[in-house]
Amino acid sequence: MSRVVVIGNAAGGKSTLARQMAIARSLPLVEIDKLLWQEGWRLAPPEDYSAQHTAAIARDEWIIEGLGSQASIPARIARATEVLLIDLPLWVHFALSADRQARWGNQDAPPAGMTKKPPTMALFKTMWEVDRHWLPGIRELCREAEQTKKVTRLCSLEEIDELQELYRKRRS
Repeated sequence: MSRVVVIGNAAGGKSTLARQMAIARSLPLVEIDKLLWQEGWRLAPPEDYSAQHTAAIARDEWIIEGLGSQASIPARIARATEVLLIDLPLWVHFALSADRQARWGNQDAPPAGMTKKPPTMALFKTMWEVDRHWLPGIRELCREAEQTKKVTRLCSLEEIDELQELYRKRRS
């Protein structure tokens, strides 16, 4: 049974990597943003998100990518058999996000399947908050998880590209 968490700040390549992994490893993919967000970038009711998240992590096999609500992260990591933490410097996330915002509408799979791009200032503020207030706790959860499961920390675009290339080759 494989249950893989791909987690990190926005615009770090989580979705692309998770899609490639899901195909290469024949695992179902759960995009947390699709549970968390409703059209127009409105948050889903907390009870709806929680119920869907609980159902997703209860499955036998999965790749779950994204952050979701902060309170849901410990249960997801605890249930995982493997964790990939994308842990890039904040400025890299800002640069990649700005590029994605500028190219909105010309991408294969927009976040949460949304047709409308998220408000840039709100997105950047959220990324700042995640970097400052969420990631220290996520890093600690990952350190604790290393006792019982495989944890991979990707700290550069080159490391992410290498792993993506590995999964692309597995598909061929």
